[in-house]
Amino acid sequence: MICAYLFLEYVRPQSIYPAIDILPWTKLVVIGAILGCFTDKTVRWVSSSVNVLLIFFLLIIVASSYLAYFPEISFKNLDKYYLWVVIYFLIINIVNTRKRFFIFLCIFLVASFKLSLSLALIWARRGFSFTGWGLMGPPGFFQNSGELAIQMLVFWPIAWAFSHALKGYITRRWYFLLMLMPITAVMVILGASSRGAQLALIVQLLVMNYRQVFKPKVFVSVFIAFFVIWTFLPDAQKQRFETMGDDGTSKQRILYWQNGLTMIEDNPVLGVGYFNFAPYFERYFPNDIILGRAELPHNIFIQVGTDTGILGLLIYSFILISALKIGRSFSRSEGEVKFSMVGRAFNLSLIGFVVAGQFVTVTYYPFLWIHLALLVALKNSFGNLPPKKMRNRSQKNVKAFQGGI
Repeated sequence: MICAYLFLEYVRPQSIYPAIDILPWTKLVVIGAILGCFTDKTVRWVSSSVNVLLIFFLLIIVASSYLAYFPEISFKNLDKYYLWVVIYFLIINIVNTRKRFFIFLCIFLVASFKLSLSLALIWARRGFSFTGWGLMGPPGFFQNSGELAIQMLVFWPIAWAFSHALKGYITRRWYFLLMLMPITAVMVILGASSRGAQLALIVQLLVMNYRQVFKPKVFVSVFIAFFVIWTFLPDAQKQRFETMGDDGTSKQRILYWQNGLTMIEDNPVLGVGYFNFAPYFERYFPNDIILGRAELPHNIFIQVGTDTGILGLLIYSFILISALKIGRSFSRSEGEVKFSMVGRAFNLSLIGFVVAGQFVTVTYYPFLWIHLALLVALKNSFGNLPPKKMRNRSQKNVKAFQGGI
């Protein structure tokens, strides 16, 4: 049921094919997953510092909602966070073995690849040209090109690490097929016309190679990568970078950020209220609305700060730091080298989310919360095994996977 939830939320077949959109499928599979927790004897409570932080963040959101300037708006949007807490706890407690994690991760990769492959083909068929709407996913969290590009930023490093981890155990044909996942994801980022996502991609590549960037082979590879990215970037998109900070969209976002900081300064403890940024902006900063109406602040930290104040901003920062620490714990592990690659890939995904999140409002989208669930499930399923035992079991599982292929 939890695998079905991930597939339905990411691929959205019920939106693509209206004929099957006759039941609330995502709600039904979540209920099924909850019931399964009580019937599956292997399910055990998984402890993590992330659990505590998520609960604290929920309590701060509830308190902020009660004290908000517009509490009715806060409570109307409360499910946009607490449902992710439910999903997070379901994932970390159900996905509790190596085989389950492998299956769950494969569904995450295949669902994301479904988006990246189809949209990369769409962009190629229109001659890699620029459009104002970029590339659009199915109705849901990834319909807008900006949010779609962030999912690709989260997806491609994990897909790249997954492909390289299996390189020595699969045929070359399978390896090239798996490498289509990160390649098409990068193509979607370039075609999505999201400047923030494209900047985040550059940061990811630099962080990925910063230790070896001055080695001739690595330097040439990075140079070629940037050259290819710039070559495939449409001319209209390059012009958007040249006008960054001067166009209407940029000016409006700068006003959101400046006044958002003022909101936090004036309401430091719990902010102006959960999801109260837009109505508060319209009431107290009407002269700074230049695009018709006030929207969300287009910055994850400004959103959290105005929603929950400095208290919530501190907890949110600790959540991000905890995620990075879990990823680094795998990078420093004494287990398989290829396994540690996955930890670094997860941190690259998180960096992509944070950098792109400086330009869009995606705090309560699935990116971070599913990322946290995958990390904690990964640590619970793999990280607690002794290194030698981990290596022996991994070799058996990979051979079994190879035989299945």
